Amino acid sequence: MMRYGHRRSIPLFIGIGSVIVALAVALNIGWVVISWREGLLLAAGIIVTLMIIGGVVLNTIFLVREIRRNEQQDGFLNAVTHELKTPVASIRLYLETLQSRDVDEATRREFYQTMLEDTDRLQGTIEQVLRAGVAGASTRNRRMQPVNLQVLTWDCVELSRKRHHLSDEQLQLENRCVSESLSVVMGDQDDLQSAIRNLLDNAVKYSGKNVKVQVTLRNEGNARVQVRVSDHGIGISQSELKRIFKRFYRIPAPHTLRVKGTGLGLYIVRVIAKRHGGRVYAESEGPGTGSIFTMELPVHTDGVAPAAQPTGSEHPS
Repeated sequence: MMRYGHRRSIPLFIGIGSVIVALAVALNIGWVVISWREGLLLAAGIIVTLMIIGGVVLNTIFLVREIRRNEQQDGFLNAVTHELKTPVASIRLYLETLQSRDVDEATRREFYQTMLEDTDRLQGTIEQVLRAGVAGASTRNRRMQPVNLQVLTWDCVELSRKRHHLSDEQLQLENRCVSESLSVVMGDQDDLQSAIRNLLDNAVKYSGKNVKVQVTLRNEGNARVQVRVSDHGIGISQSELKRIFKRFYRIPAPHTLRVKGTGLGLYIVRVIAKRHGGRVYAESEGPGTGSIFTMELPVHTDGVAPAAQPTGSEHPS
């Protein structure tokens, strides 16, 4: 109810501001007609009137932004509450069932697997909130080291396949880097892993039932390396392309697509990319056309990260 109240307040503040500006302009015009001979007073009146109009406009803009920010925070709190309560309630239900009934071994294993998945979901939500809380913290004392994006991206893809129960065709990885040395960046491995996982989770969530996500690792010249994640999901309107990386903002999804999340994933990706001297941006031709998210980072040229083997069953091609 609070969110709808905020939305109703926006036209009210805009209307009040417009009326005050119109009255100020009318007063100024009337003053010009009546007192056109009083040049000095006229000039002072114009200046004061312009200051009043500017103050009213700025105040109205500030109020509208505050209302929208509060609306986003309300949505964030509701989303986090749901993301925390749902897995906890599920785990409790399965534990009570195991405690009160005798179930066969197959059902018991199924319950255990579901509880583990709920625990992973709960842990993921907590980690996102904590990571967003320290997103603006200083880069001091961070473990900056050479990181091989080929290996890291492959590990993230394998983990997403298992987490979302996807096949190799549904979530594909293509390596187009010129050489292994041009896929090495200087950074915090945990942060970079979190950024890539958020991009993958976002692509899968907004793809609906027909998931087909393509991850491409490629170079932009010899100084930059890109991780591109493209999907065939709901797409993004042009007006939202610049807003989706703001904290708490969530892309409006169709009623048929229930998207879970806190509105922090893309914000975390943007902060991590910026912290590593890079950037992240989104491309889409509009609703229903899918989208492409690209994280671009500078290549580390002073050394090469160890060619560690991916944890999956194959090597990134």
